[in-house]
Amino acid sequence: MSTDGQGGSNFRFYDNRQKYLMFVNTCSEKWVIAQRVAEELETLTPRPPALRFFDAGVGDGTVLARVLRSLHRRFERVPFYVAAKEISLEDIRLTLDKMPDRFLEHPELVLALTNMPYADAPWLRPASGAAVAWLEVPLKGTTTAEFERQILDLQPFLDANWRTRMSAQTGRLLPETPAVVVLYREDCRFILDQVVPREGAAAADFDLVLASQPFRLRADTGFKARRVLAPLARALRPGGRMLGIHSAGNDPGLEIVQRVWPGEDPFTTSRRMLLDATREALGEEAAEFAFEPLPDSRALFRYEMHTLPDEIGSEATIGTSTLLAAWNAATYVAQIDDERLSEAMSTSAYLDATKAVLRKHGELWFNDESYLVTRTA
Repeated sequence: MSTDGQGGSNFRFYDNRQKYLMFVNTCSEKWVIAQRVAEELETLTPRPPALRFFDAGVGDGTVLARVLRSLHRRFERVPFYVAAKEISLEDIRLTLDKMPDRFLEHPELVLALTNMPYADAPWLRPASGAAVAWLEVPLKGTTTAEFERQILDLQPFLDANWRTRMSAQTGRLLPETPAVVVLYREDCRFILDQVVPREGAAAADFDLVLASQPFRLRADTGFKARRVLAPLARALRPGGRMLGIHSAGNDPGLEIVQRVWPGEDPFTTSRRMLLDATREALGEEAAEFAFEPLPDSRALFRYEMHTLPDEIGSEATIGTSTLLAAWNAATYVAQIDDERLSEAMSTSAYLDATKAVLRKHGELWFNDESYLVTRTA
């Protein structure tokens, strides 16, 4: 879940690591999104020299690691070019920590990570022409332990080049230095020669782009289309597909939020509105794309907060830690800012609201919705 493309005020919701990590570790969204991506793999027909996948906001790498497993199952001997965008240094570290076994299972993998904005990231070069901190890492050896050690050795480069600054005009986080890290196995360099991206000349032409929660819910719809979705659509090859995913609301999580803040509803931009705005942002190029809102039966899916059996049933005593995890998940998904959170948590009313909703439903779930943009020409 990337942190740029937000628009609006200086509030940086996704930069709160405690909220993010608690949400990721107590809810199944990452698992379910990876399963949703896996459904799209059956539609892909990769062309030599590689299947090309772009993760537009890799977050902590949980979705990417799961997608790579599914890709290997579906295309066991096909070279992969995987590029991923993430501005957060901590998320890049977490992502890299999940990669050693991916290089063991699928040796024909090229992984490129960048902190550039969406308009630049698929091509690994800034439109401004700014210098890029580019590091190519041929991983030596044949074991996960060897790969892990060399990936850990990247920390000084990441510390020096994955820094951010806040835009005084928009409040958005921007990279101080455009940076790229390219990893592949040295013993596969020969067969991956046409897959490894070259500095200043990297191609996009992706078979599949994942745009999962790439912007702030309350950002202007036109902003989301112009700055995020349209550039990502342009990065597709003919026949390539972009899978978009965002929170949809209308679930117990929103019910918790509305018990504390009546009328609160950040889920006002539907997938159809986003597709219409993306079509407009692409202008004449829109004729090269198909915009598919998908029927509800395919577009909508849900994920849950993990709980123990009977932990929140009608007769159960709901522990404080469970209530806090549920409250955090509900307010994280609804992107409630810290100032309002602090005010709400000054009394026990927020715990009472959370407990009431958990007792009512016996579980806590959230709705996401998905849509497709396919390049037809």
